[in-house]
Amino acid sequence: MPPPAIVVPPGAATIEVAMRWSDMDAYGHVNNVQYLRYLEEARVYAFHLWFGQERSLLEDGVLVARTEIDYLAPMTFNYQPALVRLWCSAISGASFDISYVVGQVGTDVTYAQAESTLVTYDLTAARPRRIVDHERQAMESVLGEPLLLRSHKERRREH
Repeated sequence: MPPPAIVVPPGAATIEVAMRWSDMDAYGHVNNVQYLRYLEEARVYAFHLWFGQERSLLEDGVLVARTEIDYLAPMTFNYQPALVRLWCSAISGASFDISYVVGQVGTDVTYAQAESTLVTYDLTAARPRRIVDHERQAMESVLGEPLLLRSHKERRREH
C-alpha cells in the first residue's frame, strides 16, 4: 500500500537550511541526527515569521517534548539547501504539534517527514504554562492537518 499523500497547507512556512559537508555520514548521505538540526533551524525561523519580532515564543519559553521522524529517502550532498516546510498540526492547552516535510531545493523528493510536540514553558517558575491568546492566534493561522507517520497505524488504516 503506497504511503498517503502529503498535504502541505497554504499557511506552511518554507525554510531553506544550508547543508554542510559535515552533515554526511560514512554512507555519503545526510546523517539521521542532522535531520533534527534541520527541523530545529527551520522551527526557529518559522517562529520568527509566525510570532513576530516583538516577543518571540523562544524567549517566552518553549520546550521540545517529542520528535518523531520517518526517513523516506537518502539525501546526499549537492550544494543545494534542504527545504523544510512546516506548520502547526495540533493545539492544546499548553502544547502544540509541528509537522515537517523535508525536501531539497531543485527536486520534488520528500526525504523525511516529522512531527514535534512542543510545550509552552514558564522559564521563571520552571513549569509548563498555558498557551496565551496571541500565541494561539498565530498557531491557528498556520494550522493544517497532521502528517500520517508510520507510527500512526490506526489513523493510516482509516485513509
